[in-house]
Amino acid sequence: MGQIVLVLALGTALVIGLSVAPLGISRRCGFLLVAAAALALVTSTTIALLAAVAVLAAFGVDATISRARPIVSRRMPTVLARGVPTALAVETEHPAARRVRVRQPVGPDLIVETAERDDTLDTTIVARRRGNYPVPPVATRVDGPLALACWFRNEPDPTEVVVYPDLPAARRLALSVRRGRFRDPGRLTRGPLGLGTDFESIREYLPDDDVRQINWPATQRTGRPMSNQFRVEQDRDIVCVVDTGRLMAAPIADRTRLDAALDAVAAVAYVADELGDRAGVLAFDETVRRHLRPRRRGSDAVVRAVYDLEPRPVDADYELAFRTVGGGKRAFVIVFTDLLDEAAASALLEAVPVLTRRHAVAIASCRDPDLTDLLTRPPDDQADVFSAVVALDVLDARNRVVSRLRRSGTVLVEAAPDQLAAACVSAYLNAKSRALV
Repeated sequence: MGQIVLVLALGTALVIGLSVAPLGISRRCGFLLVAAAALALVTSTTIALLAAVAVLAAFGVDATISRARPIVSRRMPTVLARGVPTALAVETEHPAARRVRVRQPVGPDLIVETAERDDTLDTTIVARRRGNYPVPPVATRVDGPLALACWFRNEPDPTEVVVYPDLPAARRLALSVRRGRFRDPGRLTRGPLGLGTDFESIREYLPDDDVRQINWPATQRTGRPMSNQFRVEQDRDIVCVVDTGRLMAAPIADRTRLDAALDAVAAVAYVADELGDRAGVLAFDETVRRHLRPRRRGSDAVVRAVYDLEPRPVDADYELAFRTVGGGKRAFVIVFTDLLDEAAASALLEAVPVLTRRHAVAIASCRDPDLTDLLTRPPDDQADVFSAVVALDVLDARNRVVSRLRRSGTVLVEAAPDQLAAACVSAYLNAKSRALV
């Protein structure tokens, strides 16, 4: 009877210890309690009971000593770039603990290379998707000096991080333009002196000056004829039109098609800043979701306008988007969409003339490496042969769409996901060098 009472008492103590959050019982304490219960089978109940009481007393002392909250310091930026590893450091300090284990939990859209360590955590965090995401508190486990009790804490408060597209890659492309990697007339940010609209300075009137150049207020102040001097305008409008419909939700490599498109949008906007052009953006699906008109030094505004967009399971209304952009000043318009779906591409083909009658238009799309791999890889079985046939049909339909788009006067930009930004920048610079815009 006494042995049963002892076993029940030890089990009750164990359950209570495990249920009192945030206090927990270590493996060592559980092992000692089981050993105390086993003593009842080989010795007297009194000795087993005393041993159990001693273990529980030591557990209580250990829990009391280690009860103080640890000092936790977490260092990480609140702004991340998608796919770019960023330093994450966590340091802890506790006056009486035997050991402090640190764990950084994250959601599915964030990846921590090493999520758990002792005392300190020095690792990197990578964002898989754009948008705003909470970073949960750091979880700590404080083991008492006797390693019998442990306390579970969450320190400090949650932090929200903002994840932008791959801005470092966009800035590298802009820097390469500044250093002359793309050597062509498109890099000229200011035109020659002449009858332009870009005001340069005021000078004395010359006999060959147009009377419309006379600056009458300056003439009145100086007492002699003065003329305005202008430069031929070189800056242009660049508009990125981004499809956020169902086609852009398809995964490609380590991102979605929309992720690749927004990385390219950021690169084009930063290069436009470098060249003195005005950049704008329009994002659409069945409705216009974001619209930012072209502006000088507009790259930051463009990125902030679209960084948190996610694709929606609806068809894109190309005609609505193109009408919204088509009535503005002549610009170089880059349409980011997907051409794999022939039915959806037919709507694009019908709407493209709305843009091409006034603007220079480029259609940018990711090339799917998986489809190419299916055609180039030797088949291992019958299923591989069927997959290759389907891939060939899909690519054949895409090629028909591409041919029709080229006949309509648009420029096609196709590249792998990690090369799409550079390809779009090259198309943009080529359009400027050929005076298409």
